[in-house]
Amino acid sequence: MHCLGGVDGSKVRCMKRRFSDLRTFSIVCGLVLLGVAPVCLGQGPTASAAAAFNTYVGALEARLAQQHRSQDGFLAGGVTSGQSAARLRRGELVVEQLTPATDAAGSGAMLHHWRGTAFAPGATAADFERLMKDFNGYPQHFSPQVIEARVLTQQGDRLQSSMRVRQKHGITVVMDTAYDIAFARLDARHGWSSSRSTRIAEIDAAGTAKERVLSASEDHGFLWRMNTYWSYEERDGGLYMQIESVSLTRSIPTGLGWLIGPFVQSIPRESLEFTLRSACNALRK
Repeated sequence: MHCLGGVDGSKVRCMKRRFSDLRTFSIVCGLVLLGVAPVCLGQGPTASAAAAFNTYVGALEARLAQQHRSQDGFLAGGVTSGQSAARLRRGELVVEQLTPATDAAGSGAMLHHWRGTAFAPGATAADFERLMKDFNGYPQHFSPQVIEARVLTQQGDRLQSSMRVRQKHGITVVMDTAYDIAFARLDARHGWSSSRSTRIAEIDAAGTAKERVLSASEDHGFLWRMNTYWSYEERDGGLYMQIESVSLTRSIPTGLGWLIGPFVQSIPRESLEFTLRSACNALRK
């Protein structure tokens, strides 16, 4: 494309068009790279990255176990008092990033840890437990992120489930996931649950005749591990719900930060916020 400018304003508009054309071309090239060079992006997390994730999760679960032993400090961050509680009762979310999205998990991987809290007026702990155990209702309550959900096996408050989930941030990624899930209570007003991923598979051409599961060498590493931990407390005429999410993704390839970075870094927070708001909406109904 050729641009001809006579006055300063025209030159500025010309430069903006050139920048836009260059960025569009770069995005197309990046998407082509994602499609034709999966070997460079795949092969799953290294053993050291997986071990680092497990170590981090172990420390987190030890802290949560201590936290859940009494009503005092049952939720982290002091969110049930002071300004945080006032914000929550106004309908705001309190969201914190607990670790930087860096290569802390090991070479080639990134660990993400987010915590979010919400307040649902009029809701009870029993209401929340019914909602979270109703896996058949997940596609309704957590749409459009959850496409399908079902229980595979169940023994009391421990179960295994599978879900097909969809994430969209510039590009759309569909994954089939499986989790080990456990529910527990301190008393009638305090409870918690844990969900540990046991399988995450990226799906190509989901919902079409060409649908297939990408192999480890083809997987783009948008999500390798995903654990979530709920803590909930009934008080102040409603229910405080707190979720901590720890995920492991591939690190951002050199030169593709502008393309993959927004997806890998934004999705953990956006997914957590979406889940909290969806849970509040479902409890209101």
